[in-house]
Parts: sequence; C-alpha cells; structure tokens
Amino acid sequence: MKNEMSSQKYPAIGIRPTIDARVGVLNVRGSLEEQTMNMAKSAARLLRENIKYPNGEPVRVVIADTTIGRVAESAAVAEQFREQGVAVTLTVTPCWCYGAETMDMDSQTIKGVWGFNGTERPGAVYLASVLAAHAQKGLPAFGIYGRDVQNADSTDIPADVEEKLIRFARAAVAATCLRGKSYLQIGSVSMGIGGSIIDSDFMEDYLGMRVESIDMTEIFRRISQGIYDKDTYEKALEWTKTNCKEGLDKNPLHAQKDRAEKNADWEFVVKMALIFKDLMSGNPNLPDGCEEERLGHNAIAAGFQGQRQWTDFYPNGDFAEAILNSSFDWDGAREPYILATENDVLNAVTMLFGKNLTQTAQLFSDVRTFWSADAVKGATGYSIHGKAAESGGFLHLINSGSACLDFAGNEAVKPWYDVTQTDQKRMLDATTFCPADNGYFRGGGYSSKFETKSEMPVTMMRLNLVKGIGPVLQLAEGHTITLPHEVSNVLWKRTDYTWPCTWFAPRITGIGAFKSAYDVMNNWGANHASICYGHVGADIITLCSMLRIPVSMHNVPDEQIFRPASWNLFGMDKEGQDYRACANYGALYGKIR
Repeated sequence: MKNEMSSQKYPAIGIRPTIDARVGVLNVRGSLEEQTMNMAKSAARLLRENIKYPNGEPVRVVIADTTIGRVAESAAVAEQFREQGVAVTLTVTPCWCYGAETMDMDSQTIKGVWGFNGTERPGAVYLASVLAAHAQKGLPAFGIYGRDVQNADSTDIPADVEEKLIRFARAAVAATCLRGKSYLQIGSVSMGIGGSIIDSDFMEDYLGMRVESIDMTEIFRRISQGIYDKDTYEKALEWTKTNCKEGLDKNPLHAQKDRAEKNADWEFVVKMALIFKDLMSGNPNLPDGCEEERLGHNAIAAGFQGQRQWTDFYPNGDFAEAILNSSFDWDGAREPYILATENDVLNAVTMLFGKNLTQTAQLFSDVRTFWSADAVKGATGYSIHGKAAESGGFLHLINSGSACLDFAGNEAVKPWYDVTQTDQKRMLDATTFCPADNGYFRGGGYSSKFETKSEMPVTMMRLNLVKGIGPVLQLAEGHTITLPHEVSNVLWKRTDYTWPCTWFAPRITGIGAFKSAYDVMNNWGANHASICYGHVGADIITLCSMLRIPVSMHNVPDEQIFRPASWNLFGMDKEGQDYRACANYGALYGKIR
C-alpha cells in the first residue's frame, strides 16, 4: 500500500471552542470551561475517526489552545491556526458567547458552527446570532443544531448532529485539498470537445488550482531518450505480461498488427503509464541529468488529448489511463490518479470531487445511449425488470477503455487503502485488454474491456461551464444494473464490444429531469460523466456550495441538502437559493489570488 502525500501537506481542521466570557462573582466562564472543551474534544474525536485525506490518512484536527471568550483570544487562536495550516474551522459552544468577537473572521477558511441544544445555557441563541453576523459580513457558515434537547452534562453527539458534522468536514477537506495543486493538460483540445477547452480562470478562482500545459511530444521525447525509471519499467512490464490478458482483436485481418508489433505496443503503453505518473507527481529515480524532469508538475489531476494527433500515429493512452485511474498497479494498492481521456478537464475535476470525498477510484465514461423497455424488447426479446423497469429504461455508460478497473469483478468499489490482493486479482481476471480499433486509433494500443456485473449504488456526475453563469454541476444517484449475458452482449455489440461497459439506472422521482431515465439522458449537459461508488449526492451538493458552484440537476431529497445557513436568506426554493447565493458570494478564491 502506497501513500502519495504526507498528511502534513494537507490542510487541517481547527476546532474553536467559544464561551461566555463573563467571570465576576459567579464565574460564569469557569463553570462552562470543562463542558465547552469537552464539546471540542468530542468533535475532534468524531472527525479523526471518520474523515480521511485522499492518501488515506486520518484528517489532522487542531483544537484551540484555549476557549474563546473575547476578541484577543479569537486573534490568538487565528494565529495558532495559521501556524498549524488550518483551512477549515468548526466553532463549538454550549452557551451564549459574544458573536462578532468570537467568530472566525478569516475570509479564506471554510466555516461551520455547532450550537449545543440545551436549555441550561442558550447555545442555540449564540448559533442564531453568530450565523446572522456571518451573513451580514459576507462570510458563509454552516449551522449545526441538534433536533433534540440534551442534558448539560451529556458528552454524546446526537446522530443528526454527527451526520452534519461529518458531511461538513468531509466536503470541506475535499474542497481545501484542491488548493495550490495543478491540473496538467498533456496536449490540448481533443476533437473539438468543449470539456477539453480549459478555462484557467475557472480553475484558479473556483478551485484554487493552476493549469500546467505540455505538448504530447514530451511523452515521445521521454520514451526515445529513456527518461523513465528503468527498474520500475521492467517490474511494470513483467507485471503487465503476467496479469493483463490480451483480448479480442476486432480489426479485420488485413488491419491487424502482427505479434511483434503488438509486443512493441505493450512496451510502449507501459512506458506511457510510467511517464504520466512522473509528469504528474515527479520521480526522484529518473536518470542523472534529468533533475528538472524529476520535479513533476504538482498535479493531482491530468488529461491526455490523444485524439487525433497522437493516436493517428502512436499507441493510444487507454491502458495508461485505465491503470492510473485504478486503485492499484504493479506496486500494489495505491492512491488512484485522476487522468481524463480526451483531456476533459471538467470531467477530471468532477472525478477529483468524488475521489476526495470517498478515496475511491472514479469511472470515466461516455453517457452513450438510453435504452427504453420497448427498445430492449425489440432488440433482444427481453423484458426489463427491477431497477431498470422502475427507471423506465437505463443508460449505457461506455468509453474507449480509460475506465478504472475497480468497477470490474467486484461487488463494491472500496477505498483504495482497503483494496486487497484478492480484490486486485478479481478485477484483473474480469478484464481483458483488446487491441485498439484501428478505425479510431490508427497508431494502435490497448483498450480495457470489462462489464460491471454487480448492482451497486453509484452517483453519476458532471461539471459544466455556462457562459454568463459559470460552473454548474449535475448529478444523478442510481444503481448499476446487471443484464442476462446474451442480452448484454446484443446491446453492447451495437456500439464497441472491446470497451468497458456499465449499465446504469438512475433513481427516478417522477419530476422534471427525473421523470424517467430518458429524461436524465435528455437533460445531461455533456457527452462525458464521472461515476462514483455510493450515493454521494448530498456530499457533492455540500462541497459545491463551499466552492460556490450551483447544482443544476439532482435527485437528492431536500432533507439531505446541507448548505451554508445564509443560503436560506436567498428565497424559499432550494435551487433558486443556490444560484442566487453562489452568484452573490462569487468564486471561493476569486478575490484573494
């Protein structure tokens, strides 16, 4: 198991225990010190046990050295947090405090406030007061308040409070882990796809990320000049020969490569995989004289243009993309990379959101086809049932082999640090690597082929850019579905049988874009989507509110939606609130870079 980063390089969560500052004869403050600090300790323990960084390490939580009753203490804790790398703050209190004096005034932190629901001291009154001050000062903050009254000496965190604390912290960590990192585009615009037309202002203002760009010829330069780790290459090639089964060559005989050419392609695509990793993360083991190349581009996501200038002449990037996006390779289980085919940066960012929230590998796919019950019946004679029938049909998710292998052979997609050798073998056994379709990829290469055969809860997501609005995000929770082998084969062969195949039934609400699976397809904003294991729509909505990205389409129940408290002051309809609030506050990093 391999970690890509130390947790010290990730931002921390700071817990701010605020308190009634009154001392005097009755020493109000002294009577509350223990209870207030215990709230902070309980919150810190909960977050350490439930929140992880992308590299799998527990989140780092810093508790203020003292309780905060007056502005001098607020300033001292702010300095402590700056020194400790805190980017997220959670203020906790069981009592009344002086709102504007004790609140977090740092415009660059993501903020939450938990007010204890007890009758002895008015923690809820402080919560309402300080949230109003946040709104008045233009500093959005999440309000957390339990439904049920607790006893003053209670140290338990109610389940509804736990859910909000975890959702807030998980999304905040996912958001702040983006800042200061890079997206590396290898090439440029692929086949006129809008998602590969990179908007650097969006990346910088909304995510705090920079865009790095290199030409695809850098790949060939490194291959031809031997700028890669030779020992790792030999290890990776041997692993590939042992574990990656070559599959169906669909090309007509006259267009097929001979065995020597195919072997050369295998060597080439393995080198591509190594070089993509080196370009993103750097590699201290590159040859002497390559000190500059050893540095990498500090990239947590990348995209490879491929088509057509590269793939008309050289082997495609499908093998490298599939392996890097997966949760393991020749080194065993390791943190998945994010590498978007066709340099679709908007899909790569969406994949980053899912990975940072769940630490799981993300599936990159085309949203290719809607299959209605009648169409399936007409093509195969099969009557759909179960979740497919409930959705009024299903979607075919398929792309040219860049999908992570974690959706092959397993009943669930695990966080990368829980992936075992048995899991890895199961994924590889369920996958073949087919010689590339020479109609699409004249230079050859290998595309992964598998079928997702388990019914799994998943969330399909996509970030889009709209001129005049900016970024918006769509999501659809649902399930992967299984079809009888003969039915799946008939439908699969209608497109490309050598590419990875997932059948998806979105959860239908009967309203708007979720009247049926057809309406989901018809309202989808782009040709690509990112698929994340689990129903993570509520977490995505919280994350997007932190980044000031409105959500334009979702099927998450209203009671699960958790956004900053000030969103409630922008009207009564939640979708309208979201658009108006995001427009009002603007991009998270737009005013500070």
